[in-house]
Amino acid sequence: MNRKKKINQILKSKQKKQNAKLHKSNKPRYISKAERAKMEAEEQNAELFDASANNEDGIQAE
Repeated sequence: MNRKKKINQILKSKQKKQNAKLHKSNKPRYISKAERAKMEAEEQNAELFDASANNEDGIQAE
């Protein structure tokens, strides 16, 4: 490969990489199975906590 072609190839590849960074993907971030399970457990704990807090408020109000 001659020098001119090699330089152009390098510059084109750098330009492609910079252009790719500008256009981010609309794809949602990957969440692992373990992370999903952890989030679901936290959500259930929060719901149970809210439900128990509401029950305690109801008992105290009477």
